[in-house]
Amino acid sequence: MKTKSIINALLKIIPAIILLQTLFFKFTAAPESVYIFEQLHMEPWGRIGLGIVELIVAVLILIPKTTWLGALLGIGIMLGALFSHLTLLGVVVQDDGGILFILALVTFIFCLILTWQRRFEIPFIKNLF
Repeated sequence: MKTKSIINALLKIIPAIILLQTLFFKFTAAPESVYIFEQLHMEPWGRIGLGIVELIVAVLILIPKTTWLGALLGIGIMLGALFSHLTLLGVVVQDDGGILFILALVTFIFCLILTWQRRFEIPFIKNLF
């Protein structure tokens, strides 16, 4: 039972940390972050706006009653990030070795798992059963 609790905690903590650690770069206009959003034609409003949304998502994931909502929103954000990497940015951005892509993929997978685990907490699904 203890192992299950640790795994469940890590499923929430890891994507929240990934989302939160990128905020520094977005909010301080780090050159890598500015470059990415310039390529997406979303600089600066997309960078700042997405940073605010990612902060909200990270908090929602960590709150037990809203984990399902944070995870669903996280799926959406990470789909956008993964799509951007695969279509415009490339898997490797400015010689990062693909780290940003891998972090987006890990966050996406963890959010998928969290959503599946909490699927019956989602109001429109809960009402079906």
